[in-house]
Amino acid sequence: MKKPIAVLLAAVMVLCLFAGCAKASEKVIRIGVFEPQTGDNGAGGKQEILGMQYGNYVQPTIDIGGETYQIKLEIVDNRTTAENGPSAAAELVNRNVSVVLGSYGSGVSMAGGAVFSEAGIPAIGVTCTNPQVTSDCDVYYRVCFTDPFQGPVLASYAYNTLGVTKAYTLAMLGSDYDQGLVYYFKTAFEALGGEVISEDFPEGTANFVSYINNAKAAGAGVIMAPVSTNYAQLIIEAASAQDFAGELLGSDTWDNNMVVESARGKNVRLMITTFYQEGGNPTFDANIKEWINANPDAMTNNGGNDMVSAVTAMGYDAYFTALEAIKKAGSADPALILQALPTVRYEGISGRIEFDEVGDARRDAAFIKTANTETGEWEFVTVQGVD
Repeated sequence: MKKPIAVLLAAVMVLCLFAGCAKASEKVIRIGVFEPQTGDNGAGGKQEILGMQYGNYVQPTIDIGGETYQIKLEIVDNRTTAENGPSAAAELVNRNVSVVLGSYGSGVSMAGGAVFSEAGIPAIGVTCTNPQVTSDCDVYYRVCFTDPFQGPVLASYAYNTLGVTKAYTLAMLGSDYDQGLVYYFKTAFEALGGEVISEDFPEGTANFVSYINNAKAAGAGVIMAPVSTNYAQLIIEAASAQDFAGELLGSDTWDNNMVVESARGKNVRLMITTFYQEGGNPTFDANIKEWINANPDAMTNNGGNDMVSAVTAMGYDAYFTALEAIKKAGSADPALILQALPTVRYEGISGRIEFDEVGDARRDAAFIKTANTETGEWEFVTVQGVD
């Protein structure tokens, strides 16, 4: 009886070997997704990932040299903070990715950039707006506008359109994103002739009533707070409770379904700068809504509804920008993809994407939208440049 069993086992081993060879011969290009799924920016990171996942659904393969390759997204959670960035980045390096997308959050992007640079793996930032993401890292590019542009846009809108001459800024201590954007807003607003009062709050702050009252006491016409999603919701709650009469000015991090929902029924006026507004591309909007509604996990990660977030549209554009770079390189080799990136031109959902000598996207306008506090939805206001 042992001989037939041995023969059978040998046959099974041969089949396993063939199966292993077949699996090993599969042509796969791995794109790393370096995003927060937990921590302060977890909600925004999940929405940014949605755009990449939808892009992968629309185009899951790429042809190179007459061969078809599957595109596999390798997703890691960088947990929002700069402290966790290097380990998450190293995990992607170990997974042999050819190019990286992300992150939502400039501080963690900069922390991961050093790891990607050492490994020679190109990274494409999606909505990380701090200029140091690209200026201090030779492998980082990005598809969004930057804070030196976004800050003056907010300042120009507040001073020239809203007619505000005194502004109050609120930022988290230690946040590269918050502090950088406040600096660019303050510099531009004061250059226009306005006055700025600035305060910082420590990480973990749960009650913003005292800060709102300080803004009111200073006679500020706007509160400009470029903070993460969870702090934005708390600021909205406190501003409503204290009857702040001016505008809350949010940056791209406020462009989140949960933020606008938190403004529903509240006594607040909220305006933000962002990268895209639903309605900008009706075909894209309709198709991704259909995909979200058919996918319970996508619906959950989008905050429980099918509103199209700007960061989702940007994640989609970043995915196809990566595919363009791979096609131009004609290879999955990170070094060749990095060499090809400066020549990439892509007509995205958010507009044309091409890079300057630093690796930043050439952008000259931002969407401004407002929260409808009755419906809990964003409404388009204008496209704003720097006056």
